[in-house]
Amino acid sequence: MSEQSLQGDPASPSVGRWRRVVLKISGEALASAASDETIDAATVGRLAKEIATSCSELGTEMAVVVGGGNIWRGTTGAGEGMDRAASDTMGMLGTVINALALQDALERAGQPTRVLSAVQMAQVCEPYIRRRALRHLEKGRVVILAAGMGSPYFTTDTPAALRAAEIEAEVIMKGTHSGVDGVYSADPRVEPDAVRYERIGFMDVISQDLRVMDMTAIAFCRDNQIPILVFDIMQPGNVRAALAGEQIGTLIS
Repeated sequence: MSEQSLQGDPASPSVGRWRRVVLKISGEALASAASDETIDAATVGRLAKEIATSCSELGTEMAVVVGGGNIWRGTTGAGEGMDRAASDTMGMLGTVINALALQDALERAGQPTRVLSAVQMAQVCEPYIRRRALRHLEKGRVVILAAGMGSPYFTTDTPAALRAAEIEAEVIMKGTHSGVDGVYSADPRVEPDAVRYERIGFMDVISQDLRVMDMTAIAFCRDNQIPILVFDIMQPGNVRAALAGEQIGTLIS
């Protein structure tokens, strides 16, 4: 990937940094720390409006992979004695609930949206078919990819990487929700002296065991040359800033 594609064209402020992206959002990002609600309408509405406005103004094609940790985590059930495959399937269904909530908010913001699920449920959403996803993106629709890969034992980071390769996305934008605004040498919430990187290589992330994403996803992105931008999605304006090419977060490449 060329340096120009990473930096964008500074002479064209209305053109985004990347043509097509995958935005990875954890389920917890859809909840509010100030509320007991599993899905906070105000939080989802703010994210949806920012995504819709950014895609419209910058011409970016966006697929969103949403997690389900605000509803159910497969590892939680497995840790309490549940069958891991069954518990992970519950988590996949949680991602569909989040996807439908985000779809509703995006369409209320005026952004045409489609939910494509790796687990088929025809009355609720479309099945994930690569060519269908590409066609929706080409028509200017935000595509929300739900239910992970449809298989247990994977976090939603790995299907985000897989789908990015399948739809030929130029980057994965990994939105964090815990106040950490990039990749650090250590957890900055525990070690105040931790250093934040502006750019870091895949091998450095792996060798230093920097837990910014599932290591399976990191290795996949390294092998397929898909850069990852880690940034704080809860800071208003950061989605647009990232898409426009402003220096925020950490770029792993």
